[in-house]
Amino acid sequence: MDRKEFLSAIGVSAAAFTVMNCLACSKSSDGSSSGNSVSGPTGVDFTLDLTATANAALLTDGGYMATSGVIVAKTTAGAYIAVQQSCTHESYPLTYQGSSQQFYCNNHGSAFTEAGVVKNSPASRNLTVYHTTLTNNSLRVYS
Repeated sequence: MDRKEFLSAIGVSAAAFTVMNCLACSKSSDGSSSGNSVSGPTGVDFTLDLTATANAALLTDGGYMATSGVIVAKTTAGAYIAVQQSCTHESYPLTYQGSSQQFYCNNHGSAFTEAGVVKNSPASRNLTVYHTTLTNNSLRVYS
C-alpha cells in the first residue's frame, strides 16, 4: 500500500467513525437525546423511615435526598414532595434548592417549580411528579 492509498483508507475510516458517533448522539423528534431517558421511573413505590440516619436530610425544611431515581424533598413550608431525579433536558441529576423553591440542573441551568413545571430552558418538558404520604415516621413515595 502506498502513501496515497494509506491516507485514503485512514480518511474513510475516520469519516465512518465520526458518522457513527453522530448517529449515536442524535436528537429524537421530541428534542431529547436518543438513549437518554427524560421521563422518571415508573412503578415507584417505596417507604422511607424518617428516623433512619440515612434519611435525616428530610427532617429539615429545605432538605432533600435522592433515591431510586427520585428526589424527595421537604419544602420550606414543611410539605414532602417527590419528582424524578433526572433533568428532562439531558438526564443530568437535579438538586433541590429549598430557598428558591425549585429543582435545578447544574449542567445546563434548567429549573423546575416544586410542582415539577419547567421554569426556564433548555428543558421543555415537566418533571414526573410522585405522590407522598406521611404516616407517623414513615414517608411513602409512589406513582
